[in-house]
Amino acid sequence: MSERTSRKFFWPVLVIGVLLIVLPFTVSMPSRTSAGQKLLNAFRPIMQPASVRTTVSYDVNTFTPLGPFATGAVAAAPEVSTFLGTLAKALHMTPAQVNSLLAANSPMLGGILTNFPRLVPIFREVPPGLAFYKPIVDTMNAQVNNFAAVDSLPNLNLLTWFFVVPGILLVLLAGLPLLLARRRT
Repeated sequence: MSERTSRKFFWPVLVIGVLLIVLPFTVSMPSRTSAGQKLLNAFRPIMQPASVRTTVSYDVNTFTPLGPFATGAVAAAPEVSTFLGTLAKALHMTPAQVNSLLAANSPMLGGILTNFPRLVPIFREVPPGLAFYKPIVDTMNAQVNNFAAVDSLPNLNLLTWFFVVPGILLVLLAGLPLLLARRRT
């Protein structure tokens, strides 16, 4: 290979090597891969198959069934004071006496009935909250295997070096012959 032909070969190799060194830093790869690794580390316990199965189970068996209850509770809220008034009348008591009776004999039920109006805003948020969290739970469940695949990659903090090290090698591989050829001329 002539010196001129070798220069034509080594210059593109040198340029590719320099690009492999420079580009990762110009696109902020170190900080982005660090953020990606932190994200993987944070989600690792949450995205384990057993953890996701537990999340899905809570969603399906606990939270979703609360939706109709919450809707019914909002609809029933105006009836609570009427119910307590009717109960007071049937027992020949005042509503305050009924509240005292409930507090003494059924404190949990009495507390729920007494505080029911304050719970209505929370009950109103249950159906939209369930609708909001459903896609999150479904996505978690669908992405367990993809998460495991990405999490099995080498540490993302090393990704920059997968470009820079070969870039350095290419710069040395092409730069040394070019430098030596230049010194000869």
